[in-house]
This record gives sequence, structure tokens and C-alpha cells, in this order.
Amino acid sequence: MDGTNTLTVRIPLAVRRRGGARKMLVPSGVLPMPARVDITLVKALARAFRWRRMLETGRYATVKDLAAAEKINPSYVSRVLRLTLLAPDIVEAILDGWQPVGMTLPGLMGSFPVDWERQCVELGVPAHS
Repeated sequence: MDGTNTLTVRIPLAVRRRGGARKMLVPSGVLPMPARVDITLVKALARAFRWRRMLETGRYATVKDLAAAEKINPSYVSRVLRLTLLAPDIVEAILDGWQPVGMTLPGLMGSFPVDWERQCVELGVPAHS
């Protein structure tokens, strides 16, 4: 050996401009996907847990009272509050930005099972059990 051993690694990638920033696009399977934090989902989760705490501590007696104070439709408050029933693995995935690609706030505001294992299966989030 002459001390000049060199290893060259080639990874095909493309550089694209997205929203004023340059992003490297790597073919799938080459590198792990980066986290995609969905700010809308994160804010909705934060709001849901904040509202739940306000109800549990007695700051507001009913969802209707809370909705009036927040100047939001009571139906919307009720649907957002349901996010507090999500499995901890799903909440963690959302906060870390590893939620499945198709997971959106409108999708989560529909019906989902209360059982955490079934939620993980139906929503495509691996459960850590």
C-alpha cells in the first residue's frame, strides 16, 4: 500500500430551487428521508392538548364555553380535541416529522379508532409497544 488509498462514492442527486432555498434531491433508497415537520399538524396538536388542559382544570366548563372564548365554532373545537385521543406513537411521529406522507389535519379530523394499536395500523405509523 502506498498510503493513498482513496474511496470514491457516487450518489446521483439533483439540486432544485424550492421556495428560494436550494434542496438536494436524492433518489429514494439511497439515503433516509429527512423529517417533514407538518406545522399545521403540530399546531393543531398543541392547540388540542392546551384546550384539553383548560377543560380539565375547570377554566372552561364546556366545549361551548371554550369555543366562545376562543371565538371558534364548537364543532371545530370538538374535532380538534379528538386529536388528544391519538396514540402516543402517532403524536411522536407528527412532532418528529416522521408521519406518513398522506397524514393531514383534515384526514385526522375524520373518524379514527380509539384503540391505539388499531390507530397505528390504520394510519400507517409503526407502534413501538
